[in-house]
Amino acid sequence: MNKYLLIALIILSASSLADTLFITLEKDNALAVVNGETGTLLKTVTIGQRPRGIALNKQQTLLYVASSDDDTIQIIDASTLEVVGELPSGEDPETFAIHPNDQWLYVSNEDDNLVTVIDLNKKSVIQQIPVGVEPEGVAVSADGQWVVNTSETTNMVHWIDPLDQTIKANTLVDPRPRAAAFSNDSQRLFVSSEIGGSLSHINVSSKQVEAKLHFSIPGVDKSLVQPVGVLVHPNDKVLFVALGPANRVAVVDIQTMTVKKYLLVGQRVWNLAFSPDLKRLYTTNGVSNDISIIDVENLKVTKSLRVGRYPWGIAVKQ
Repeated sequence: MNKYLLIALIILSASSLADTLFITLEKDNALAVVNGETGTLLKTVTIGQRPRGIALNKQQTLLYVASSDDDTIQIIDASTLEVVGELPSGEDPETFAIHPNDQWLYVSNEDDNLVTVIDLNKKSVIQQIPVGVEPEGVAVSADGQWVVNTSETTNMVHWIDPLDQTIKANTLVDPRPRAAAFSNDSQRLFVSSEIGGSLSHINVSSKQVEAKLHFSIPGVDKSLVQPVGVLVHPNDKVLFVALGPANRVAVVDIQTMTVKKYLLVGQRVWNLAFSPDLKRLYTTNGVSNDISIIDVENLKVTKSLRVGRYPWGIAVKQ
């Protein structure tokens, strides 16, 4: 084989393994595409108005993006980055989650106090579930048995049974709950409370709060410590919490519910995602208009990259 062809094939093979980041830019009405391995911005494409929540389907062929000011969820081809469809999300969609069956999408409608359930195959609404005031975070357990929604003003977690799309229980948490994330064994739920400055550990079986962690960072005013995004490592031993205007990510030991380390990132850190090989953690930093890249093994920030105005949501494709 020609040596130059061999080199080209090696480069192509290596590049195909690199993870691709898709980042919603809330104030640019755009999507930034980043090579996560090299930390380089590849391109930026215009999409809907005020894009926030974002997720990939199981096949990683389609991106779903909450276009909040368009009152829709756009369907984007992950290869061509062209908009290929829309979903009837209800008013002002912000966050959403997809059921493991890859058929039902649950979206919070903050202004209407509803969770809208969308059938992805039929592209139609199959249910609208009344919840508390200002619904925000949405999460689905890996075993598919529970969907949860947090309501910021009611200060509750609402437990939705996907079998009949109705609420079965409610759990009171600290003020202004934002994100929710299940452990990978589906036995625990972690909920961040923005005003409470805390993280609640909830037993899925009992629906009761078992432990609570209040964040405190030396030299940072307590009012700036506002937990938002939560990401659980697949080993179920550690999780990461974005602390908003504190400009930190907390590394939390799940067993002891204590902070192992605070990592300084960009300004107003919102959301988090792992690289497919779990070696890197990415954060979206709204006010500094960049993302931070964290070495997971060494718990060190290795790079920041400007991506556009007000990066909010992030999805990762290999």
